[in-house]
Amino acid sequence: MSPKIDHHEQTPVIVPNLSMKDLLDVIPAHCFERSALKSFAYAIWDLFVIGCIYKVTVYAESCIPSLPYPALHGFAWVTLWAIYSFWVGLFGMGVWVVAHECGHQAFSTSKQLNDAVGWVLHSGLGVPYHSWRISHAKHHASTCHMSQDQVFVPWTRKEMGAPEFDPSGEDLLGSSVSQAIKKELWEALGDSPIGASIQCVIYLVRVFPHSPRQKYLILAPISLEAFRYTFFTILLANLDTLKALIVSRTVPIQVNHWLVLITFLQHTDPLIPHYRADIFNFQRGALSTLDRSLLGDLGPVMGWIAAHATNGISETHVLHHVTSKIPHYHAWEAAAALRKKLEGAGIHRQGAPGGWREVYRVIRECKFVEDEGSVVFYKNAYGVAAARPVFPDDEDAQDSGVELNN
Repeated sequence: MSPKIDHHEQTPVIVPNLSMKDLLDVIPAHCFERSALKSFAYAIWDLFVIGCIYKVTVYAESCIPSLPYPALHGFAWVTLWAIYSFWVGLFGMGVWVVAHECGHQAFSTSKQLNDAVGWVLHSGLGVPYHSWRISHAKHHASTCHMSQDQVFVPWTRKEMGAPEFDPSGEDLLGSSVSQAIKKELWEALGDSPIGASIQCVIYLVRVFPHSPRQKYLILAPISLEAFRYTFFTILLANLDTLKALIVSRTVPIQVNHWLVLITFLQHTDPLIPHYRADIFNFQRGALSTLDRSLLGDLGPVMGWIAAHATNGISETHVLHHVTSKIPHYHAWEAAAALRKKLEGAGIHRQGAPGGWREVYRVIRECKFVEDEGSVVFYKNAYGVAAARPVFPDDEDAQDSGVELNN
């Protein structure tokens, strides 16, 4: 008796066949212009807003003793500083974006200035600048490459310890899966809503992974801690211990949280293709990312605030992977021009709004990819893939190359 097989509709996703010239020619020339003055202005603005948030929080804290119901004063204090943590972390992510552009040489036309500013800003946020710059360049060169990318590389069926592929009851594309295999896979990989929620929390608060380079890792932690000790000793000299801990640690922890959330959602989704070496090229990797409206699921106003606070890093990410030397203040215009070109070729890279709810959905939907196949998409805990690859008629893959300077 043949097994009962369920057939599922899949979204066709075009495997791009565009040259770098095709992609870059549509971007207005002035978008490539870099200004140290403008870049400094954005960094200073973000730091100014963070300072204002701190001042408002301290003032509000001084009002707590005058509130009724003294038993709730402790709750009010915790709530106040939690709100502070949220907003400072969001604008701190904006500072990180400016620092990150230093590593891409998008801050200014001077490499020396870029590296100096990048080191100071990254150190203040608790991220070693040079080791990040090098590993991040490798990520850009091999985005969504199954064996060479640095972050968010999908686990394969074998790596997940899932039941072996059974061609009698499922196909590699994940469009047809028998009920028996679905049950077997769910028992191995399925999770409850509570389990998935806990996984989201653990994922977002863990330390962001770096790809080490020995010569930098010897010096980076020493210089980083020396800088942070001096900076925070001066800044926090007159604060009490608990408040000092909140102020000094909130920014790095919250920025790390936003960094992981944003980058995870940019590179992880059931509709994002991942490539193996035989078919990968730079353009395909660069276009295997998503633009998302950060916190847009909370409404257009919150989406606008989040985009402003984080300098549009979530909303213009596809462009950033195509050409990373465009500064964020030109990225909106450049991204719109690129998006028009891609949509004309049938390539759509606008994802759902980014936020905690979307992290939960993606974690539940993206469990593993197959050990075989040149182009693979995530499958869920039932072995079903939401997308399938579609190839253009004419294959002419080209590689732009990315220089990885140490």
